[in-house]
Amino acid sequence: MHDHPPYPSGLRLAGRRVLVVGGGQVAQRRIPGLLAAGADVVVVSPEVTPAIEGQVLAGELTWVARGFRDEDVEDSWYVIAATNDLTVNEQVSAAAESARVFCVRSDDGTAATAWTPAVGRYDGLTLAVLGRREPRRTAAVRDAIVTGLHEGTIGAGVRRPSVPGVTLVGGGPGDPELISVAGRRALMEADVVVADRLAPRELLGDLPATTEIVDVAKLPHGRSARQEEINRLIVERARAGQRVVRFKGGDSFVFGRGFEEILACRKAGIAVHVVPGLSSPLAVPAVAGIPVTHRHVAHEFTVVSGHLPPGHPESLVDWEALGRLRGTLLLMMAVENAPAIAEALIAAGREKGSPVAVVCDGSMPGERTVLTSLGSLADDLDRHVVRPPAIIVVGDVVAVAHPDPSSGGADSAAWQS
Repeated sequence: MHDHPPYPSGLRLAGRRVLVVGGGQVAQRRIPGLLAAGADVVVVSPEVTPAIEGQVLAGELTWVARGFRDEDVEDSWYVIAATNDLTVNEQVSAAAESARVFCVRSDDGTAATAWTPAVGRYDGLTLAVLGRREPRRTAAVRDAIVTGLHEGTIGAGVRRPSVPGVTLVGGGPGDPELISVAGRRALMEADVVVADRLAPRELLGDLPATTEIVDVAKLPHGRSARQEEINRLIVERARAGQRVVRFKGGDSFVFGRGFEEILACRKAGIAVHVVPGLSSPLAVPAVAGIPVTHRHVAHEFTVVSGHLPPGHPESLVDWEALGRLRGTLLLMMAVENAPAIAEALIAAGREKGSPVAVVCDGSMPGERTVLTSLGSLADDLDRHVVRPPAIIVVGDVVAVAHPDPSSGGADSAAWQS
């Protein structure tokens, strides 16, 4: 009998009594799924885990604090034998068989009348994978299917948005694995993807052949002109009934001009949605092993755009105020202007010996970290041939992560003023 494959079926247990015999770890793992299905769960066991006891106190289930009796299976629709006592599990199984109630056994699947599948859920679907009592394999298959649905690589069960519009997707610092599940799914569902140069390019290769990719770098030159063209393009395509993804590196709202695109869509009456991304000034130092805050060292951090040098008439940055701060400074788009920025910070009171880490190509295969100090930053950028993209971290957190600055390629005396 047990050589035959199981017959799959979906049990509707809402409001129906389900008996769980045993109060240990196995029962603890099974109960949440039963509660999610709306079952009236009754646990029979002399003792239960603290987690199960908490569910009892919350009124989520009933606990009968004693050993199993045959009459416990009466009025039950489903039984789980989950004790560590073979004799008790056999007794439960026999009582369930006599009452014609399907019974799962945690100790011996061959003696059970039902098996617990590996279950996953996505967008209104319940996925159950059953194998020949191979829990690791069935769980792996379940995980692969659910991941594929979340990421959009499996599209059969995905309900695409019925209304066209624009979705801003932050792609994270560069490593394609660091994009969010929602971001990857939006890409897979798009008709048109308008991509920045710093967006994770590898992900574009996974898109369906029918997806149109617009490379922002090929739009008209000039910062303002390019942004105006992007705004016009995403609005035009959305009006034509297409699903448009505006794909950026990092997060769309951190030096990404994303809200300008939001305003353009709102003005045109276009539905717009935002999928946040891992912000590069936080994610890149983290990937490089540098905290932006640390107890007793830094209780604040400031993210600053360095695309304009200190003193530039259009700059909104108060470098003098930043020089007086003791926390961590995270400089974006600052490689070109780093020498002038370092001078301004030192002039405002920041010590020349302040530790600095320059993380180049963060999260990418060519990632490297150059360690230096504020006073030596300009020379070390030249010496190590640092080119954008790079995040510059200024503050004592760098010394926390790298007590020996020579480990990162800087002079061994870099932390000395």
